[in-house]
Amino acid sequence: MGKFILRRVGVMLLTALCLTFIVFFLTNLYPNLEKLAKTQGNFRMTDEAVQSWLGDRGYMQPMPVKYGEWLGVLPGYVNAPDDEGVVRGRCIAVNVAAEDAPRFCGVIQGYWGNSTVFKAPVWDIVTKRLGLTGWMMLAVMCVMVPGALIIGVLAGMREGSKMDRSLSTFSILSTATPEYVSGVILITVFASSAVGLKWFKGTATSAMDDITWANFTLPVITIALYGMGYIARMTRASMTEVMTAQYIRTARLKGVKFSTIVLKHALRNALIAPFTVIMLQFPWLLNGVVIVETLFNYKGFGWVLVQAAGNNDIELLLGVSVVSVFVVLVTQLISDIGYVYLNPRIRIT
Repeated sequence: MGKFILRRVGVMLLTALCLTFIVFFLTNLYPNLEKLAKTQGNFRMTDEAVQSWLGDRGYMQPMPVKYGEWLGVLPGYVNAPDDEGVVRGRCIAVNVAAEDAPRFCGVIQGYWGNSTVFKAPVWDIVTKRLGLTGWMMLAVMCVMVPGALIIGVLAGMREGSKMDRSLSTFSILSTATPEYVSGVILITVFASSAVGLKWFKGTATSAMDDITWANFTLPVITIALYGMGYIARMTRASMTEVMTAQYIRTARLKGVKFSTIVLKHALRNALIAPFTVIMLQFPWLLNGVVIVETLFNYKGFGWVLVQAAGNNDIELLLGVSVVSVFVVLVTQLISDIGYVYLNPRIRIT
């Protein structure tokens, strides 16, 4: 198992380098840099002024060099003193002298740059918004996963029964209904004065400071309903396959109680395939809740991603991308390890 994990970690690091370089390359294309210079400087800047602005901030260096500086494996750039004697460099802060600045200041060293939109360190912005989305992810998983597994198991126990058809129809409808549709319906029914059921709030802005039943229920249910159907369908298909296996038939012929067959013999094997699907929900929840966060005005990680992309905030967009890549790769690693434990037929070499 140790060698298996080490190999997976090695592949994960190599994949992370490739993905972050692709994102870094795309965000540092010259049209994006030109737009950044004119946004931070002056929209009437000439081409020479744009190149001078970018050159003073290290953007005109070769792409591998810039990536190495951003990653922290190459020393940051240092410009010669200007007319006023001010030295500019990647690692030189406002109140730090050039001789006292560190040589390396990248992601590895914990320096993620500063947001040009929010005027704050990228690390502080990302961690704050990630924490907000993390609470929503936790609440959604606590609702979505148990509900989906129960629906899938009940539907797959007796294929073709009325319960199977009813639960399968519900699963298909929940998956086929986009979040912006179900969210609007839930707001109209349970939070709007037009219907009269003011059980919950139609916004989750106050949940960023104080999570309550009234301001957090609707966004959680909106996301959970959309993801629940897919997991339930996968669980139902896996459960149906397991219930037709030879060892299940043997247990039924021996007179073992049906509930014992389901809980003791079929359930573990039926959860092997849904486990992978459940782990894939974490990356989806991290970046795929943009619509729900916008609909309920909940300024989490997805909201920051939209702001960074829409305002050409390169440093913030890179920071969000690093977190997204890390979450995807870690969940894949956990999924691989869990799959090995759940499926005893797999042998690790």
